[in-house]
Amino acid sequence: MDKQIQSDMLSRIQAGKPTRVISVCSGKGGVGKTNVSTNLAVALGHAGYDVCLLDADVSLANVDVLLGLQPRFNLAHVVAGEATLDDTLLAGPGGIRIIPASSGNFDMSKLDAVGQAGLVNAFSNLSDHPDYLIVDTAAGLSPTVARFVQASATPIVVVRDEPSSLTDAYALIKVFSRNYGIDRFQVITNQSISSRAGARLFGKLSKVTDSYLDVVLRHLGDIPDDRYLKKAVQQQRAVVDAFPRSPSGTSFIQIARDVAALPDNARASGGLQFFMEQLVMADRAYKGMVA
Repeated sequence: MDKQIQSDMLSRIQAGKPTRVISVCSGKGGVGKTNVSTNLAVALGHAGYDVCLLDADVSLANVDVLLGLQPRFNLAHVVAGEATLDDTLLAGPGGIRIIPASSGNFDMSKLDAVGQAGLVNAFSNLSDHPDYLIVDTAAGLSPTVARFVQASATPIVVVRDEPSSLTDAYALIKVFSRNYGIDRFQVITNQSISSRAGARLFGKLSKVTDSYLDVVLRHLGDIPDDRYLKKAVQQQRAVVDAFPRSPSGTSFIQIARDVAALPDNARASGGLQFFMEQLVMADRAYKGMVA
């Protein structure tokens, strides 16, 4: 563990700072969002942080598939009172804990007040609150995704160097900023042929947002498209765990360091319970708008 990370962890412990919630989203599927979420979580875990990875893709839950895990319980069981949140936790590489989603039959927007309160209590009663909660959202611009992003402290947008990914990333930032008041985004360029290409891609995106939107973008890092990343996926492993010295592995490790160095955001001040309460509040506000 390097000195910068040790210093950051010590300061967080001394200050009693709560869980920092980071949401990872993308304008379209197929850009590697779940791979980014998983490797960021594992890299932070290897750095010594206590990390939970929440699979919030309620339509195509796949964090467990990516890591070759077989969950017995998921969030739907928690809401139904059939399991506690601790019961759902899966052990992952780097010491991370994974909260699997319920593919196809769990939707925050359809939870009644009792179900929402139960979910808030489940997160607040988690036996050991992590340093970081990484939320792997579904792809796209749905209100459910927006509410997860709105309730988190740090939104990360994943984009690839292809026209549809760039267009959809801009659309996501536009909708989330104008409709949900989210004005700061971290951006990860993924599967780039070179770091220079990743920087150019970020430049294209930021040029458009600077012209038409009142938002602030920051290029958090670039993940190269290398054979080790593909090999790790085939082995159902995180590349930072299987091939930490590969180009993609070292990039994820550097991004994890940069994430740890980000300033705390006021929206993280209440930890996990605050995150879930914000999620429920955003859900109720949305229902009020569409009623």
